Amino acid sequence: MIIVIGVIFMLIGMFVSNRLKSKFAEYSKVGLSNGLSGAEIAQKMLNDNNIYDVKITHVEGQLTDHYNPLDKTVNLSSDVYHGRSVSAAAVAAHECGHAVQHATAYAALKMRSAMVPAVNVASKVMGMLNMFLMFGGIYMLSQGSGIGNILLIVLIAANAAITAFSLITLPVEYDASNRALAWMTTRNVVNQSEHAMAADALKWAARTYLVAALAAIANLMYYVMIFLGRRDD
Repeated sequence: MIIVIGVIFMLIGMFVSNRLKSKFAEYSKVGLSNGLSGAEIAQKMLNDNNIYDVKITHVEGQLTDHYNPLDKTVNLSSDVYHGRSVSAAAVAAHECGHAVQHATAYAALKMRSAMVPAVNVASKVMGMLNMFLMFGGIYMLSQGSGIGNILLIVLIAANAAITAFSLITLPVEYDASNRALAWMTTRNVVNQSEHAMAADALKWAARTYLVAALAAIANLMYYVMIFLGRRDD
């Protein structure tokens, strides 16, 4: 059953990821009317929000853009940093949206940051148990052995941490996009058609997090159902 769940969400995730890549590829061909690069847009958004202690850096890869609250850096991929397209503007502004969240002590971002250590441990635990689960481990969990009980509780705890992190990530990502789109509109960074394209691109980016959250919930519920079923035996 767990394999079926994994395959279903893997396929959904692949579909959303491919749509995201195609959208960004499409909008990367649309030049921004103001001619600004992603790095220039990021700097402008930070300045407009009175944020002067965040550095804008360039990182390798595609769609590797992220904000790091530990060293206060907005990290933009090459296509975004140097790009002067709608895609570059959307991504740059979105990542700066996280910087604005950090500067204003946005509650969901603070909560997510606080959860990182626990999620790292939970991810390592799941990584170690994946091989066990693939080779008959699920059958052992469904039986009444003491080892099975312990492993099941560990699995539920690890999945609960991952699920909680995935859920709190949703408002963080959606809020960052909303901040980005609102700023681009009020500061006339994009025109009406460019705004619609930027919103479409960020919508698909957010859906990748939504799929991850749904997959985490499905996994957690699966192990909880096994646990409850054993209690009823």
